[in-house]
Amino acid sequence: MSISRYSLHSKIKKGKGIGTSANMTKIFNACEKNFIKYEIFVVKENQRLDQLAGLAYQSSSYWWVIAAASGIGWALQVPPGTVLRIPINLSDVLGYL
Repeated sequence: MSISRYSLHSKIKKGKGIGTSANMTKIFNACEKNFIKYEIFVVKENQRLDQLAGLAYQSSSYWWVIAAASGIGWALQVPPGTVLRIPINLSDVLGYL
């Protein structure tokens, strides 16, 4: 069994970091229950999550927040027409982790 290149990363260690599937589920469920306010966005041709995160949060590294809120998994590229949830306030999202 190989070791994931992410397994030693400080934010993912022992499944307790922000980049885990359990935390992704927490963010998705909080959006589903309207505990986290978000805007709806429909992806257009040639748009990626990292680009949208850069516009929304001034940092493309928060693309995973959009992925988690939208329930789409770990993909930077999504097809045109995909409906995304973009949380308005990052501190609300991080409060659920």
